[in-house]
Parts: sequence; C-alpha cells; structure tokens
Amino acid sequence: MYIFGKNVAREKINSNEKINKIYLSEKFNDRELFDLIKKKKIKYSLVPSKFLDNKVDGLHQGIILEVDDVDTFDMSYIEKIHDDRAIVVILDHLEDPHNFGAIIRSCEAAGVDGIIIPRDRSVMVNPTVIKTSVGTTNNMKIAVVTNLVNTINSLKNRGFWIIGTDMEGTDYTKIDYKGKIAIICGNEGSGISKLV
Repeated sequence: MYIFGKNVAREKINSNEKINKIYLSEKFNDRELFDLIKKKKIKYSLVPSKFLDNKVDGLHQGIILEVDDVDTFDMSYIEKIHDDRAIVVILDHLEDPHNFGAIIRSCEAAGVDGIIIPRDRSVMVNPTVIKTSVGTTNNMKIAVVTNLVNTINSLKNRGFWIIGTDMEGTDYTKIDYKGKIAIICGNEGSGISKLV
C-alpha cells in the first residue's frame, strides 16, 4: 500500500514500523523530514513529481511511503476488552474515506478502545483514510466484522450499552457515558440502517 503526505510520513517513520521504501520528489525541500529518513536509514529514491502524481490519487506533498497493509482485527479483540469504562465506535456502512479518517483521528484523541466496521459495503482502511487520519490509524484498533447486528448483540451480552447517533437525538453532552459503551454512527446518506 502507498501512503502519502508529510504528516503521515513523519508519524509512520517515528513509529519505527516497517517501511519498504520511500519515494521523494526531486524538489522535496523538507530538510527535517529528509534528515529523519536518513537517520533511520530507510531506503529512498528521488523521483520526478510526475512519477509521484501517477502513484497516488491525492496531494502527496512530495513524499510517498510504500508500506504493508494496515492490520485489522476480528471481533475477538473487542471481546477481550475488560475495562469497565471501555468505549468502542461502530460505523454502520460508512462510505467516505475522508469521514473514516476523521473519525479515526477523533477516536484516537478521545481514547476510544476500538472501531468496528462491517466487511461488506463499507470503506476499508486505504491511503486516503490514512492520510486524513494523519497517521493515527497506527494507534487505533480496527475490527472488521461480518454482521453488525450479531456484533451488537455480542457486545450487549458483554455488558456494553449501545448508543445510536441521530441528528435529531439527545444532545451528546447530556448522555451518561459511565460503563462500557458502544456508539453507532450511521452511513453518510441514510444514517443507521433499520436492522441495526
């Protein structure tokens, strides 16, 4: 997978995770980031900007990293959470990678324990999600499940309270978040599905 952008690159390089290769524009002028790449002894190539433009669909800022795909988890990760104040976020068939990236970033800042997404008809972790999340996908556990309704029932059986979001609902600051909580965010167009 290719990820791109200066902030994402800096986050990934500082994480000491495996980076297969870095492609830098011949005109790349971020001396601090370039020195970090050399200090960490990561293999890089200087290439024309056109080469970078053809590699990814988005603003690469003169840097692209070739990395392994992001690890996702199955429901067993979430089931192992024993914290009495755990919070997970369930995304009900989200489609926009920019929204997913922003949600990952917000969840990481809020101390959310994990995000659950369905395997079908949903955006997966891709380069746009990683760039929009500003590299916080490294810090967030993402579980991919087959059936959201079964997952919600499983969470209920493990003591989670389920909260659905709605633009016309209760003000989020007025909800008691004590205990184990699962917050459901619906699809951008249709909201939370009827079955969920």
